[in-house]
Amino acid sequence: MVAKVMERLAVSKQAAQKFEWERFNLRKLNELEVRKQYQTEITSKFAALESLSDGEDINNRAWESIKENIKTSAKENVGLHELKQHKPWFDDECLGFLENGKQAKMQWVQDPSQSNVDNLNILRHEASKHFRKKTKEYLKAKIEEFETNSKIKNIRDL
Repeated sequence: MVAKVMERLAVSKQAAQKFEWERFNLRKLNELEVRKQYQTEITSKFAALESLSDGEDINNRAWESIKENIKTSAKENVGLHELKQHKPWFDDECLGFLENGKQAKMQWVQDPSQSNVDNLNILRHEASKHFRKKTKEYLKAKIEEFETNSKIKNIRDL
């Protein structure tokens, strides 16, 4: 009983804190050309903002416009950081299974009825079954690739 309440609290806390982060590829700023282009664009956008007068409402708008200017300049010049995929077999179908599981869990948290519990367990079982199948297919393909490279004595691709 305590574990169920703790899990519900944890899920509701996660749902409240969920927001998307935009991570910029800051390593590109090490390149001189990209850095200079970013600096010139930011300074030109800040020069346009200096014409605003003082005031609390204007300061809030100025801060929002500064934030948006920095974000757009960074997107255009630096680009977003691409996340590394750790599991090569993970595809859109797997992502769909994860999303369905998250929705079923949120339904169970909102209404802890037996039907929602059963639905959650069924979806979890199907997702893990699918993940095992995908992993097995990926490993089988890798083994076949290694065998063919070994047969043709292609050591570099082993």
